[in-house]
Amino acid sequence: MNDTAPRAPSLAGLVARNQSASPPDGPPKIDARGLNFYYGETKALTDISLEIQPNIVTAFIGPSGCGKSTFLRTLNRMNDIIPGTRVKGQVLIDGASIYDPGVDVVALRRRVGMVFQKSNPFPKSIFDNVAYGLRVNGMAGSRSELAARVEESLRQAALWDEVKDRLHESALAMSGGQQQRLCIARALAIRPDILLMDEPASALDPIATQRIEELVYDLKKSYTIVIVTHNMQQAARVSDRTAFFLLGKLVEYDRTDRIFTAPTEKVTEDYVTGRFG
Repeated sequence: MNDTAPRAPSLAGLVARNQSASPPDGPPKIDARGLNFYYGETKALTDISLEIQPNIVTAFIGPSGCGKSTFLRTLNRMNDIIPGTRVKGQVLIDGASIYDPGVDVVALRRRVGMVFQKSNPFPKSIFDNVAYGLRVNGMAGSRSELAARVEESLRQAALWDEVKDRLHESALAMSGGQQQRLCIARALAIRPDILLMDEPASALDPIATQRIEELVYDLKKSYTIVIVTHNMQQAARVSDRTAFFLLGKLVEYDRTDRIFTAPTEKVTEDYVTGRFG
């Protein structure tokens, strides 16, 4: 055995490399206040309150069924499409309640984009996938502006150099990792303020996962990003803040380095060290 073989970095090592300064001063980008969520009579979230500052990556962690994806979807009202669901409490974005009567949900989802666990490109060309939202929302005044916005989005998603010579080929012929980055480009094309990502790399190979993680790290310069992940190492690598959910409750929310190296709650320590979950 080669005793000099490199070891995989520990969680403590990962969070030390990604340690963030204190959150920016000023009001939060997202502010949840006493949020409760129900699927019919089943209570899925209980009194969730947390603030997310702009231009950081926040990771939601916890075992399956703990409520982290449900909470993520409350941030752009994606749960509205599920019959029998209801919300109590508030979610404010830039100080405005997104659940107030009269809120334009379509406009909200333009501001709060979503990338799902499984890549879901349309059965169209690469170009038309990215251009779709721009066309539907009338956000490009000319063909040249449309082409420029598509290129901009593909560059932001670190995909342009790989596809610039085959923009009119089917998106379905791309690799899994490329398809996921295409879906990110599609979300970015309409220039949201916030990007929600529900386990965006869980179905990808390690190399494609690394590309997505590098992309997330770069995108926080321009966007507020919230990511759900089951992967502790991924949370440590990409996030500035981490929220730990269990049984529909928010157990602990703090800087990622503190969550992984000095959590306040014993149950958080048990989860991040692999004692359960």
